[in-house]
Amino acid sequence: MRLFERLKDACATDWTAYTDHAFVRGLGDGTLPEACFRRYLVQDYLFLIQFARAYALAAYKADNLADIRQASDGLRTMIDVEMGLHVTYCAGWGVDEAEMRAAPEAEATLAYTRYVLEAGHAGDLLDLHVALAPCIVGYAEIGTRLAADPATKTDGNPYADWIALYASEDYGSVAAAEIDHLDDLMDRRAGPGRLPALERTFRQATRLEVAFWDMGMAAA
Repeated sequence: MRLFERLKDACATDWTAYTDHAFVRGLGDGTLPEACFRRYLVQDYLFLIQFARAYALAAYKADNLADIRQASDGLRTMIDVEMGLHVTYCAGWGVDEAEMRAAPEAEATLAYTRYVLEAGHAGDLLDLHVALAPCIVGYAEIGTRLAADPATKTDGNPYADWIALYASEDYGSVAAAEIDHLDDLMDRRAGPGRLPALERTFRQATRLEVAFWDMGMAAA
């Protein structure tokens, strides 16, 4: 079994709470209050800045050129592509970059992003990527499931573009590459004895993703 599947199976209840959260269901049927989505958009911008730092940390933690390149590519994509797309998308909701940049980080944003950075500082590259995986791979799973669900509203759904982004082949390839990288790191850096600690990291990161959705819902 692939490492990601093992980690997900080890915290199945938490994973379901994350990927089938009321926030996610509201995206699918279009009933999520706009205030909740706007709060999410602002905090996600701040979230992405900290994830860019995590990719920079991954380059530092790498001990070979291939891993440094992988981290560098992720950092460049985050800064040059994903941040730009996020700013453009938010502009369509009437939220400009200056507003997002000036916003304070919510407790849930601080909790998850700093947890990821602390996992990377305290551990190795595998620990860091296990902490990142619920976000990177989870969004692809959420987007793909919503896009395939007959109950998902397509016409007139204000969140259809968000769903399409994370259900896209482009984002799916990002998630698939992360799953592959986890397996590669596990082969090179670990044995079965590390699984319990990795499961704890993955479970906590997943719970912090749930808290991030809760933060968005609280705006209602």
